[in-house]
Amino acid sequence: MASSWLLWAALAAAPGPALVQTEADEYTRYELLAPETSQFRILYEVTATAAGATAFYNPIRKGSEASNEAVYDRLTGEKLRFDVVGGAQARAEGWAAADAETQYIKVQLARPVAKDGEARLLIDKTYKDPKSYSRDGNQIVFARPLGIRRNAVVLPAGYELVACNVPAQVLSESDGRILVSFMNSLPTEAPLVVRARRLP
Repeated sequence: MASSWLLWAALAAAPGPALVQTEADEYTRYELLAPETSQFRILYEVTATAAGATAFYNPIRKGSEASNEAVYDRLTGEKLRFDVVGGAQARAEGWAAADAETQYIKVQLARPVAKDGEARLLIDKTYKDPKSYSRDGNQIVFARPLGIRRNAVVLPAGYELVACNVPAQVLSESDGRILVSFMNSLPTEAPLVVRARRLP
């Protein structure tokens, strides 16, 4: 009897099978908020593609203070449940690639990802990060290495673009804000630097 209980306890404590998280069609929109806050809103769209996955882990970048998180199922528009977990917990749950020193938004998917299927998500969060978003004299500077291919930075209302260190498309939003859009064609992170100033 004791040996049976020990066997059950060992099985319960054993980590689950290793998870391989895969994603596709990533797009990030950074909306710069009032410069004195050092905050920017992130709208991150991603497609979870790992067959059988019931959760998706989105890292909270080190050095950034996250708030106002929400996650939506793009198929239905409904909010999804999520928790903020440490990398150690993510590893214990089977995701071996998780960084033990990083926190993650763990999203509970609306349904398991079907074989050859997908789950499209929208992750909405706000970061406070003075190292990425700050003032420099009469200019504001957004300097942040970006790893995904499709990105856009939206300037605060009343600001004009002064410089951008990567080829970009500059558009005007319906509310008058300036949008700077670019594709990261590098095999590594793009060291983006955007400078803007308030219009007279």
